[in-house]
Amino acid sequence: MLLFTLVAGSLHAQEGEEVFTFLRFPSSSRANALGGHTVSLIETDPSLIFHNPALLGGEMDQMVNLNYMNYIADINVASVLYVKAIAERSTIALGAHYINYGQFDETSVGNELIGRFSANDICLNGFYAYDLTDFLRGGVTLKFLYSSLEKYTSIGLGVDVGLSYYNPDKGFSAGFTLKNMGAQLKAYNEDRLRLPWDVQIGFTKKMNHAPFRLSVTGMYLNKWKFSSVDGVNKVEDSFVKTLSKHLVFGVDFIPTQNFWLGVGFNPKANADMKLQNGNKLGGFSMGAGVKVNRFDVGVSVARYHPSATSLMLSFSMFLGDIAP
Repeated sequence: MLLFTLVAGSLHAQEGEEVFTFLRFPSSSRANALGGHTVSLIETDPSLIFHNPALLGGEMDQMVNLNYMNYIADINVASVLYVKAIAERSTIALGAHYINYGQFDETSVGNELIGRFSANDICLNGFYAYDLTDFLRGGVTLKFLYSSLEKYTSIGLGVDVGLSYYNPDKGFSAGFTLKNMGAQLKAYNEDRLRLPWDVQIGFTKKMNHAPFRLSVTGMYLNKWKFSSVDGVNKVEDSFVKTLSKHLVFGVDFIPTQNFWLGVGFNPKANADMKLQNGNKLGGFSMGAGVKVNRFDVGVSVARYHPSATSLMLSFSMFLGDIAP
């Protein structure tokens, strides 16, 4: 009942500005390669828990994960994670995000350069996951948010709650996440803004006789239509186009446990960056990864705009003893 209350309540509060929008950034090379988001992909990859805390598990015990992304222009994103199993069915993790938006010119009302300033965001994360059954896992993320823009600062608290279902015999997994529930505790000025909270659901299915997996993720499920402008006129999307903006598609090729290759498409990113002269590759992404002994390295590239390509690197290392 609480779940439906939360979802219904959000439908009446869609208009208005958001704060801490970096929480929508991809946080995993695997997820970035598969369209930017996934809540259902089951892998021994700690970075996936940024997208759904229920993807955390004891199989990641004593793993360290590092991620770096050059997002767009001078925006750089970095994250770090450490995972520890604390009981037979319980696992915790600690992590942090750091986002730097580059340097900005400070000018007077007469357009004279009087200085430079920077903008940064920080998110400290605490994760907890518990195996509810052999197939079902629940997880939660607590987030402390801090943002600095010149002399202005903001503080917030957020929570993610997720579920993950996995049946290895059928090669099927599904995930559900309530993301970024919370509030801005300290505003930049007198106006408090809302967090970019979202409802996401998705599934991943491995082909029965081929080393391919299909992943589909539904996003922005706490709202339906998006505002779009064509020139100076507001345009209403068709039902099919609106539906497509809620979906993210990904396919990965996994011939062995030590190698993966993935491609993805995000229709909303394609539509948001659409140009009159064309942006055919907008919204497409791809990536690959390899595992050697205790090390796991991944790289992904996402295309948003002809002049804006995002590169992401991920590195994971297992610190525990490797079984002979």
